Amino acid sequence: MSMINEKTVISGVGERARRRIFWRVMPYLFVLYIVAYLDRVNVGYAALRMTGDLGFDPKVIGTGFGIFFIGYFLLEIPGTLIVENWSARGWIARIMISWGVLAICTGFIHTSGQFYLVRLLLGAAEAGFFPGIIVYLTHWFRYEDRAKAVAIFMAAIPLSSVLGAPGSGLILGVNWFGLAGWRWLFIVEGAPATILGIVTIFYLTDRPHQAKWLPDDEREWLLSELEQEKHEKRHSNPKVFWEALWHREVILLALAYFFIVTSVYGLTSWMPTILKKVTGWGDFRVTALSAIPYTAGLASMLLLGWNSDKTGERRWHTALPMLAAGVGLLLSVATQDNAALVVCAFCLASSGLSGYLPGFWALPTRLLSGSAAAAAIGLINSIGNLGGFVGPYIVGYVTKATGSFSGGVLYLSVSAIVGAVFILALRTGAPRPVRSQAVSGEG
Repeated sequence: MSMINEKTVISGVGERARRRIFWRVMPYLFVLYIVAYLDRVNVGYAALRMTGDLGFDPKVIGTGFGIFFIGYFLLEIPGTLIVENWSARGWIARIMISWGVLAICTGFIHTSGQFYLVRLLLGAAEAGFFPGIIVYLTHWFRYEDRAKAVAIFMAAIPLSSVLGAPGSGLILGVNWFGLAGWRWLFIVEGAPATILGIVTIFYLTDRPHQAKWLPDDEREWLLSELEQEKHEKRHSNPKVFWEALWHREVILLALAYFFIVTSVYGLTSWMPTILKKVTGWGDFRVTALSAIPYTAGLASMLLLGWNSDKTGERRWHTALPMLAAGVGLLLSVATQDNAALVVCAFCLASSGLSGYLPGFWALPTRLLSGSAAAAAIGLINSIGNLGGFVGPYIVGYVTKATGSFSGGVLYLSVSAIVGAVFILALRTGAPRPVRSQAVSGEG
């Protein structure tokens, strides 16, 4: 067989493998993350009613939203190492079943202490899910395809809000069996996690060599590609995984993620309440209005993920959206007397707060592989998600102290810009050399 014909065969096998793996893995992971994100942020919608029913002030809601990430912090690195070295499906299933039960329990709280406790436990239960999935994607997707895979997976974030916002608004209006709608919001949106956790045990496959659904030639192509990628990183991989935790670029990524996550969850937790104050509308109209910025975020994430893989560039595809988020949040304060302009500003902010994700999560795996990459991803996510506590808490605290959301939102704006500065300080932004399209399976 000639060299040209051999490359054509390899390319055809690669294309078939990529398509088959995509349709087997990504839709299911996408659904899992929709469920996960709804359970994480639905307190922002429930706050429209539970504050009055339980007498919670903004500081209590902000603390309860943010304390989730204290529990989340504790198990991130162990979770990623379990996915890398034991079983992804076993760990993900455990996470989903336990968080589903705790999410339902949130619907039965009565005091601030109970609220804090269940949110803390919910964070601990969900810890390791997101970084575990990021590690899992490295088992199935080459570096050249990874930003698109991450973009599609993380498109669940804005889409869950697009779909969940009006749905949450409808549930808030019910009163079944003597339970208020906000309680049913937690119960209804928590149940699918437990069910899907059980399904995960039977559906997901840990590694390509275990995939009976993958033909032999496609399996061998993928294993060869991943092994070549691993070989290329051996010079930068530390001998023991914990050395990765002190890598300069890993520390910068963790700091950048902390500041941008501060902005993400600060806005996510308070946007419905801010829009209600600005518009004076009822709960359903406010939750429906909240879906508009998330739609802009969804489009931004998919477009930037596609373009980042096409160009091989990661750093600017991460930093520029962060800067856009900072500008959008700043504009929302400057235009707070005009509801339409506030929504437009939130659209810009949401585009940035979603659009940075594909490029960002391709950066750690540019540097490292195996357990080193898993540990680095766990560290970045654990430190970064502490921002999920800081953002909601500071907005709630400042709002209670001043009677205005302006100061808290300005803090979120500055935080997003600081995150961009750390990304621009990285030395890993140059495009990675793209291997031959025929050999790599690029069509």
